[in-house]
Amino acid sequence: MSSRDQNSFGSRPTLEGPITPENAREAARRESASAGVEGDSALPLTVYGPEVSYFTGKLEAVLRFMELPYRPVAAGPADLAGPTGVAQVPGMQLADGRWLTDTTPIIAWLDERYPDAAVIPRDPVVAFFSRLLEDYADEWLWRPAMHYRWDYPEGAYHLSRILVDEAARHIPLPAFVKRPLIRNRQRSLFTKGDGVTPATWNHVEKIYLDSLAQFDAILKTRPYLLGTRPSLADFGFFGPMFRHFAMDPPSARIMRETAPAVFEWVARVWNAQSSVTGGELLVQTPDDWGPILDTIGSGYLPYLCANAEAWKAGRSHFDVDIEDAPYRHIRTAPYRVWCLEELRRHFNALSDPEQATARTRLEAHGCWEPLWRVDTPASGIDPDRQAPFSGSGSATGLSLGAAKKLYWRPAAAPKPGA
Repeated sequence: MSSRDQNSFGSRPTLEGPITPENAREAARRESASAGVEGDSALPLTVYGPEVSYFTGKLEAVLRFMELPYRPVAAGPADLAGPTGVAQVPGMQLADGRWLTDTTPIIAWLDERYPDAAVIPRDPVVAFFSRLLEDYADEWLWRPAMHYRWDYPEGAYHLSRILVDEAARHIPLPAFVKRPLIRNRQRSLFTKGDGVTPATWNHVEKIYLDSLAQFDAILKTRPYLLGTRPSLADFGFFGPMFRHFAMDPPSARIMRETAPAVFEWVARVWNAQSSVTGGELLVQTPDDWGPILDTIGSGYLPYLCANAEAWKAGRSHFDVDIEDAPYRHIRTAPYRVWCLEELRRHFNALSDPEQATARTRLEAHGCWEPLWRVDTPASGIDPDRQAPFSGSGSATGLSLGAAKKLYWRPAAAPKPGA
């Protein structure tokens, strides 16, 4: 990395001396950060993103499991727009200088490069359903994760203090001024600006509460979603469950009190290492994934369809009723059109017998029809299949200008039932 690149991310805590609350994230990786593997030009890695980030935590968990040396560096979306081509976190830089973005294709690239620590199941049908669960956790749990973080004062005040230092260094204002700007921004874009209203409040929270119940039932029989070691589906759910639901005060309290097995699973995934956490993955999609697949069929895939139809019609926002909840003026996200295309691409890559098996399971849970409802979504994202080495688009649908915008107008959290 050039000196200009280093300076763009601000000063970094020293890795010398004892571990403190201020330097724990980097200090804990100090040996890993300087390590490489002989003959591997990609290592060590550098991961750029806030410590409290949904997707940065997901990527770090995969790297920890694969036991790949990396160094974490605090950075925000605006910091990464230049090197990665898209204003989103995390960004990952290889030792040879190349940049990668978007955790889903990053994990696929890592899985192919380091097969001894692979996380994508080798059975094609199980791999397809694992990708479906990963996509669901990435995109559909995003709204409740942001809701619990920013619509409850306890979470909003806590997180805005952290993000002042980690993701808002580019704003040349005092911290006490930036904190309310951050809260206004997050609510304007990701809760009130993404369909969280008094009419949808309960449904948004139900998505999280149902996820806890679904996970709790699975964890009664095995430590991970597919057996005795974590796999792609675990890491997909880990993003929201770790850095949001298990850490933000309102949602963490619910998890600790009502689903302690999920709280334990979060720590277990974070601590997992491929050389220690062994065992074979299940070779069939388990029956107890059924309730999650039901939710994908009734909630997530219909949302993807409405988003794709809005994109095709050239609309910047759209309305959709999901499980009787009236979501209004939701921002159209071209990235999520690409998500729908990717799910179809992975299905089409299956052999005929594998497709028949997968279709039967999809039909049983109401997923088949919405998977194919929209004719030719045409996101226009990554047509040459260069991801993760090219910006595949922001999941939030934000431009760099929107990412840098200052939100001076107060944005109060919506009130349930108001």
